[in-house]
Amino acid sequence: MAYVPQGPRELGRSGVCVPALGLGCAPLGNLYTAMPEERAQAVVSTALDGGSGYLDTAPHYGLGLSEERLGRALAGRAPGSYTLSTKVGRRLRPLAPGEQPDGQGFVDVPARAREWDLSRDGIRAGLESSLERLGVDAVDVVYLHDVENHLREVYETGFPALAELREQKTVRAIGFGMNHSDVLARLVADLDVDVVLCAGRWTLLERTAYDDLLPVCERRGTSVVVGGVYNSGLLADPRPGARYDYATAPDELLRRARELAAVCGEFGVPLRAAALRFPFGHPSVAAAVVGAAGPEEVRDNAELFGHDIPDALWHALVDRGLLDGDLPLPTSDPRRPV
Repeated sequence: MAYVPQGPRELGRSGVCVPALGLGCAPLGNLYTAMPEERAQAVVSTALDGGSGYLDTAPHYGLGLSEERLGRALAGRAPGSYTLSTKVGRRLRPLAPGEQPDGQGFVDVPARAREWDLSRDGIRAGLESSLERLGVDAVDVVYLHDVENHLREVYETGFPALAELREQKTVRAIGFGMNHSDVLARLVADLDVDVVLCAGRWTLLERTAYDDLLPVCERRGTSVVVGGVYNSGLLADPRPGARYDYATAPDELLRRARELAAVCGEFGVPLRAAALRFPFGHPSVAAAVVGAAGPEEVRDNAELFGHDIPDALWHALVDRGLLDGDLPLPTSDPRRPV
């Protein structure tokens, strides 16, 4: 029997539980390309109706557009029927006269600008604004977002403000979300963190988080939500010009991704299915959040997530040098390498 992650799983000791497969809502903010409103609503509805009831968003995504669209999709749904996370650290403001929006990868965005604010009042005001855009009274999880260059403010005011909100039961679980696993490892070691969202550093193509973040999380009892399982697209479709880490993939990584796909094909397993499953070899991983450009991709991700992957595939990837031999594998035998 092949290993299939089962949910829901608790985030740290917070009492917040999430299904193993969640929906990343950056595409709702028009990431790289505009998404029609009707399609955005269908994405969320399909995820919720299909069991992917963990929804992750942020003010950064489309300058609030993702949160607004998600809020419209959640209207009328019982709060307890889904788990919702958003992020703080950047506040949004209206554009000044003559100022142009900086989409930072998002297109057709509202006339707003981002401003860093990790003060206590800024954290509280940022969360309140998110709740208004989402049309909800509370969210389950709040992450400090992309704060790797603001660590002094994180330690002095940002994280204490989040911890205060948790203590007051305004939010149930708190943590950090970013691409830098080494910074996440430091923060988990130093602070009382329930969960981290680590994007792109624990995938079929990259083991960085296994070497720095995951050991600390396992020791501290901190859960990991994995984002970027496809490394910006390379592991979804390894073709020339594919993105890796938000830029065009280097030739060496493209070659390796194509080799991974070839071996997966020998076992009748789509590369995307293997990419979705791989992170769950580590016991600290609670969930993966995956974006979708339409409802058909939501259904496809769910189908791929449940794909039967034989243990022999993982061992073949190790034997052919495409995965390091010390990595934990998502096999039916839970024993980890020593």
